[in-house]
Amino acid sequence: MSNDVANSLARDPLPLRGRSVVVTGVSRRAGIGYATACRLAAYGASVFCHHFSPHDAEQDWGADDLDAVLDGVRSHLVGDARVADLHADLAEPDAPERVIAAAVEEFGRLDGLICNQALSGSDGAIGELSAADLDRHWRVDARASILLAQAFATHHDDGSPASIVFLTSGQGLGPMPGEVAYAAAKAALAGVTTTIADQLADRGIRVNTVNPGPVDTGYLTQEMWRAIEPMFPFGRVGHPEDPARLIAWLTTDEAAWITGQVINTEGGFGRWRPRGE
Repeated sequence: MSNDVANSLARDPLPLRGRSVVVTGVSRRAGIGYATACRLAAYGASVFCHHFSPHDAEQDWGADDLDAVLDGVRSHLVGDARVADLHADLAEPDAPERVIAAAVEEFGRLDGLICNQALSGSDGAIGELSAADLDRHWRVDARASILLAQAFATHHDDGSPASIVFLTSGQGLGPMPGEVAYAAAKAALAGVTTTIADQLADRGIRVNTVNPGPVDTGYLTQEMWRAIEPMFPFGRVGHPEDPARLIAWLTTDEAAWITGQVINTEGGFGRWRPRGE
């Protein structure tokens, strides 16, 4: 094999050098958003981190130190790449546009968007839901991502290659007991992926959706793990870095022929329980 051919097959260690990517939901060092932002930075990108810590403060795991979160992302930067950030409640109708506009103002142009934000809680099974519960999840888990993609496409009109990644869940692969509102909103993103990808292809924008599978972002107790351990053939639950590798790769040119797909990264997760459990 000639050196020219060998070099053409070599992987660029900095595949996102000179590019700028927005990641939403970067508010906890135990989260998928943080792991993704760090990996994008390590690939050479400038990263715009959206966060909304009041949501985390309401959860059992609590809010993280945002300065430490952002410093952690910065520690992976390469060369003159930068990190910028914005606090915004994506349940507000104008917040997605404000996030994208702020990122464009900061970096001049955008090459990628990762819609990682999600609402936890305010959910239930059939018989336990209110219209407000359903609306809360729709606003954050589905509507915000669609509006973010719309704003991104509006600002990215030069036809250069770009990537949008939505995050869904495993609602199409098995039941999610007690999470009807969340599952419905996340299913909407998976369902609309092909339609949005088709529309934005003419602008050079690829659109894919990732189901990260069961990932321990700080909520998993020993009791919970004992109950689900038999479902994981590799003997462990997912770590934030697992889906982050796929998400970051989808923003690179190596994924240039992938669009309109819903991709599961679950480590072989098998949705079954021994009889009687």
